[in-house]
Amino acid sequence: MLPCSTPRPPAVADPTLGRPLPELGELLEHLVVVRLPMAVRFRGLTVRETALVRGPLGWAEFAPFTEYDDAESSRWLAATLEAGWWGWPTPLRPLVEVNATVPAVAAEEVPAVLARVPGATAAKVKVAEKALLLADEDASAAADLARITAVRDATGPGVRVRIDANGAWTVRQAAAFLEQVAATGEHLDYCEQPCATAAELAELRELLAARGVPVRIAADESVRRATDPMLVRALGAADLVVVKAAPLGGVAAASQILTATGLPAVVSSALESSVGLAAGVALAASMPELDGPCGLGTARLFTEDVTSAPLAPEGGRLEVRRVEADRVANVAEPARRAWWADRIGRCLDVLARP
Repeated sequence: MLPCSTPRPPAVADPTLGRPLPELGELLEHLVVVRLPMAVRFRGLTVRETALVRGPLGWAEFAPFTEYDDAESSRWLAATLEAGWWGWPTPLRPLVEVNATVPAVAAEEVPAVLARVPGATAAKVKVAEKALLLADEDASAAADLARITAVRDATGPGVRVRIDANGAWTVRQAAAFLEQVAATGEHLDYCEQPCATAAELAELRELLAARGVPVRIAADESVRRATDPMLVRALGAADLVVVKAAPLGGVAAASQILTATGLPAVVSSALESSVGLAAGVALAASMPELDGPCGLGTARLFTEDVTSAPLAPEGGRLEVRRVEADRVANVAEPARRAWWADRIGRCLDVLARP
């Protein structure tokens, strides 16, 4: 094992937490790159490419999106090493409640999407699809409102409805849309990352309070992709945070960041296979408190998985367990494996730097 250096800015903590790094050869020994078809278009993707490795503790996933640079992707690699080499904290609960996730589909497609997560007591709805928002702001708002209405019609009053804009709106656009939703009588559990920056989230919260629009603001990208995740707390930019295990460096590193923010939290996925999803479930299971169901019921967004026992919700809940990659199909061509192997090597170098 290679020696591992200790903390470096701007992260709250070195995601390795001083734990030893494996040699690159050990990491690549069982590397498999797969392409997982999506059931519906999600985050602009119809196929998700991801890498699987096997450590002493079992299978682990390395799945930073291909456009992410090495510095950001190295945190995902720390999460991979935690899953396969270092281990997760002891869970505090055996099951984790999850929400349904509704991509930016047409309203008539919503019932079929919700049917993939039976028993869910919350639904997160993607809004502000960038292509439509840029082309026609009014049409974008109308499509989003129709999708929210379709979710409510399909679920009834007892299900929490959340929306996620992935930072696509300006402050003006976010305020206008949230006022429209409030005018329909719909009560949103929260709006996730309506604007791109923590400063914009803080401005929006003040504007909504002044206009009497009662909706909580959740920060996602402003924590997991920020150079300073604590800026959300310093600016009073959010009522809660949505966290993902892999982008923050794994369960232990994410727990440190959550403690530092001091905000309520919901755990979500980063569009991984069931192997990677297990880390998110481990994070949720290790937290003393959760702000409602987590966004971890995403295995059914794929038409195929890498296991014969996917982490698919039963009765709106997921079991806390490891996943064996025993059904690997759609393996990527050798050139893509070489691309991912090179990327892993570069990210390992980042983690080893002082």
